[in-house]
Amino acid sequence: MSTQPRTLTLTALALGVAGALAFAGTASAAGFQLKENSVKSQGSSFAGTAAKTGDSSVVTNNPAVMTQFEGTTMQVDLTVIDLNYEFRGEGTDPLGRPLTGSNGGNAGDVTPVPALSVVHKLDNGLALGAMISAPFGLKTEYDDDWVGRYLAHTSDVQIVDLTLSAALDVTDRFSVGGGLIFSRADVNLSRAIDFGGLLAQQGAPGFLPQSADGFADVEGDDTGFGWLVGAHLRPTDNFSIGVSYRSEIDYELTGSAEWTTPTQVRAILDANPMTRPLFNDGGVYADLTTPSILNVGVTWQATERLALLGTYARTGWSSLREVRIQFDNPDPDSVEPFEWDDVSYYALGAEFLLNDAWTLRGGVAYDETPTSIEHRTPRLPDANRMFYSVGATWRVSDQFDMNFAYTRIEPRNPRVDYTSGGSTVAGPYDGDANLFGVSAQYRF
Repeated sequence: MSTQPRTLTLTALALGVAGALAFAGTASAAGFQLKENSVKSQGSSFAGTAAKTGDSSVVTNNPAVMTQFEGTTMQVDLTVIDLNYEFRGEGTDPLGRPLTGSNGGNAGDVTPVPALSVVHKLDNGLALGAMISAPFGLKTEYDDDWVGRYLAHTSDVQIVDLTLSAALDVTDRFSVGGGLIFSRADVNLSRAIDFGGLLAQQGAPGFLPQSADGFADVEGDDTGFGWLVGAHLRPTDNFSIGVSYRSEIDYELTGSAEWTTPTQVRAILDANPMTRPLFNDGGVYADLTTPSILNVGVTWQATERLALLGTYARTGWSSLREVRIQFDNPDPDSVEPFEWDDVSYYALGAEFLLNDAWTLRGGVAYDETPTSIEHRTPRLPDANRMFYSVGATWRVSDQFDMNFAYTRIEPRNPRVDYTSGGSTVAGPYDGDANLFGVSAQYRF
């Protein structure tokens, strides 16, 4: 071991936390995006979100629409995401032997996603709004002994925004708006470490891959700042188009790495001053940039009772080219390539006024994945997906509405074929998600 300390260092990082600050990609939209800030929009698969009136989530989705409100509107949304992902493949260790363990169980989880928004319209045509929402993140967790434990165990990501927006009528049929975004990112991720394979590569007697498992747990957080702008055009009383743009947000994540190292492994590492600093608890740092989002929505009141809705959105996932982890301890940077692509989201929906008390809605959407098979990890078993949604609004009174929505998300043939640290995991996933939403809006 003493003749190859540099090799051991690089191998340790490859088997350790390379990519540990990568985000869980099995959220309810492609990548790790969460669209669930409006139950009313969810009921139509988010069709027309940037152009629809009467939904105060426009504080984030398109602030220019806020001028169409009167007085003060408050809205509380809650969406529960029931995510299901089960691995159906297999894995091999650096010697080509099958990786031991289970399929990891259901890596998904049941996650509530709340949102709170308020809009106040002034008499001079100016509208102000504020909103708390979660635009990115979710949680996945595999069983401790699963075959892909060296690539992923737990991915727990929470990104929460506070958005402050303002809008102004330029004419009777055109308004503009903008806002500032204050965003908080908290990340906690973990994976098993194949110390047996690491030491076997160095010729240590008595060690083979899978013979001495350890564990790494990484956490980091930061606050970032961004902005958004929007426009809302109403060329006729029955047709409107809205366009909004959300900026990228940069985070400088700082936190710590905690290692669980088998006793016999720690003794071997500590015996050499060149390897003694490896796998010790310490600080970590990584840059992260969440993507820009362009959202275009249209609404057409085709009849007195029927409205048709559409959305095209473009998410700039090419901002996520790699995650580079820097250590406070004397270890070289660890780099996880992502090479994600910009992707599009297409949605069509409809709303039908059943009677004075009830409005029914539905929609379908197609959501592209930014990932490719070359860089798709078990943390990110993403795939192109379809949305199928139904929803309703109940007008309890002139001031109070309740909204309900259900969405079924079906990924198209998710699979991974990924190698890291000599371990390979390949095969398909069975995956789906069910979203249940309820919201309340009060106007005064």
